[in-house]
Amino acid sequence: MKKYIIYIIASILSLGILNAQDFDRDAMPKAGPTPSINITQPETFVLDNGLTVMVVENHKLPRVNVTLSADQPPLYEGNIVGVGQVLGDQLGNGTTNMSKDDFNSRIDFLGAYLTFGSSGGYANMLSKYFDEVMGMMSDAVLNPLFAAEEVEKTKEQMIEGLKVEEKSAEAIAGNVYPALTYGKNTALGEFTTEENIKQITTADVEKYYKKYYSPENYYLVVVGDVTVDKVKAVIADGLAKWEKSTDNARLPLKPAQNLETAEINIVNVPSAVQSVIKVGNLHELGKNDKDYFAARIANYILGGGALDSRLNMNLREKNAFTYGAYANFSTGKYHKEFSASTNVRNEVTAAAVKEIMKELEGITTISDDDLKDAKAKLKGQFIMSLEQPSTIANFALNKAIYDLPDSYYQNYLKSLDAVTKEDVKNAVQKYIKPNKTRIFIVGKALDFLPELEKLGYPIHFYDKDAMPTAKPEKKEVANDVTPATVAEKYIQAIGGKEVAEKITSIKMTSVAKVQGMELQSVTLAANGPKMMVDISMMGNTVQKIVFDGTEGYIMAQGQKMPLPEDAKAEMLKSKVVIPELMYANNSELELTGIETIKDEEAYALKNGNTVTYYSVATGLKVAEITTKKAPNGQEVASPTYYSDYKEVEGVKMPFKLTQDMMGQEIVFDVQSYDFNTAKDEDFK
Repeated sequence: MKKYIIYIIASILSLGILNAQDFDRDAMPKAGPTPSINITQPETFVLDNGLTVMVVENHKLPRVNVTLSADQPPLYEGNIVGVGQVLGDQLGNGTTNMSKDDFNSRIDFLGAYLTFGSSGGYANMLSKYFDEVMGMMSDAVLNPLFAAEEVEKTKEQMIEGLKVEEKSAEAIAGNVYPALTYGKNTALGEFTTEENIKQITTADVEKYYKKYYSPENYYLVVVGDVTVDKVKAVIADGLAKWEKSTDNARLPLKPAQNLETAEINIVNVPSAVQSVIKVGNLHELGKNDKDYFAARIANYILGGGALDSRLNMNLREKNAFTYGAYANFSTGKYHKEFSASTNVRNEVTAAAVKEIMKELEGITTISDDDLKDAKAKLKGQFIMSLEQPSTIANFALNKAIYDLPDSYYQNYLKSLDAVTKEDVKNAVQKYIKPNKTRIFIVGKALDFLPELEKLGYPIHFYDKDAMPTAKPEKKEVANDVTPATVAEKYIQAIGGKEVAEKITSIKMTSVAKVQGMELQSVTLAANGPKMMVDISMMGNTVQKIVFDGTEGYIMAQGQKMPLPEDAKAEMLKSKVVIPELMYANNSELELTGIETIKDEEAYALKNGNTVTYYSVATGLKVAEITTKKAPNGQEVASPTYYSDYKEVEGVKMPFKLTQDMMGQEIVFDVQSYDFNTAKDEDFK
């Protein structure tokens, strides 16, 4: 029998080989017809209080996800903007039936996750704990504990967050762009300020909750290892008891208009090391419009996330202006906007704007390959999303919120397939409006303004509060100010030349918080020059850099590598630990002007790829910005800011060092300085 089986297998294989000879192995296989998608409909029912419940059963894993989401227009909060955010932080922060600590401890014990925001919540749990976690979620919604001390704690955290972000170009852009687009005193244009947050009271939070947290505006979506009957039974004792608000009317959204002609809006942030660019316009395109799929394809080709998108290939690959450039077609129920955005170094801002506008103009023309590739990628994304049970629930939620036809998602792939190049062109011309676009820039204006003015657009200036302001002007440096006099003033400010010349080494110990973890740093610098930097976390070295004046190394994650030649060359520039002592004889130094750094006027001294800033008023060093080339060729600026000067053994030293890492500010608080303690073995 075994012999016959072998013969049969051999015959099948030989037949396959013979048949294969009829195929051209170099030819790409032809795509088959686009399939229809059969999408299971979730079980949907509406409670007497108006809450809509959707259940998607999936018993592959013993877990359940629960999402509570709202369908209601944005609310204008006025002089207490931020009250909704405070509310979201209070929900799940204990209830009238359970203290905050007991509530959180119980969720942790069950291995569950439960969180809330101003317009809903989310929970994830093992299915065997569905009853209890869902009960706790219901308790948090129905019986929130608005403790005055917790409200104040949230307000303090929000204010601290604003202070961290006050010089962040990204954060400023996130506030000012919508304020200019929709109006500062509107639901879509307002933003939180320290003054607004301070005005919020516990009574305001309770009033907001009672008025706007109302079940008829909400959807409860349950996905996972649970039955519809189980869900009905559990919510009967919970969210079914959620009472409607008797007065939750909202003011209608104020209509916003596109600009009559394209213009540039600038927020000048002198300390910014990169420019944030956002170019956009409003539109009326919805998910149910006939142009929707054509617009999606256009957006994908232009900059919808693919590495080979036109914006990315131009700004990143061709010009090395940025790490990434993106386009987005927002088609939300209350927020319809097209935008293209990127971050670039200040000096190429004008060139980047020019290229972005060129791509917006050029997207009206696409090739057959562009269309084919975009369809394939978007269809692939859609098909992959079907692997997640939550997708089915999201589809049902979208159908309800956006009033989509029942066949919308079943025919999704066919709708993409039906789009032609002419459809894309028509959609682009209707919804992407380069001639009415707002070109919005947050950055160091003096670095890019001369070139930007050559583009010919009207330019308007605003401050971080979205208020009109004057054009920034370059300040003139007095004729008697030179690099040598700036250095001399600095030496005098820290304690005098005689004291400075006696310092042969400086050891600095500092700590910083990074994502809630404490980072320890020990830096030792000695004449020579010699350098040692040891950064550790929880007692373990994360990175160590050593240079003995000739050779050096970098150690990270247990791997030891030689110090790069460019790093050695940079270190060799400073023979002494206080380099300003040598500035009088440094012919490479260039005084480039007076700039504003952290609201303080400072002289800018350029030395190679490093610019150091010294306060005009005090003479003290306030910042140092080094520009380096990344592996992709883009130049990246690494700034360090110095503040909180205190006297140590007769020498003024900064006790706060702020470093900007990938847009996030990390503050190092100095614990101690030690002078003249270095030994040769410290640099081994």
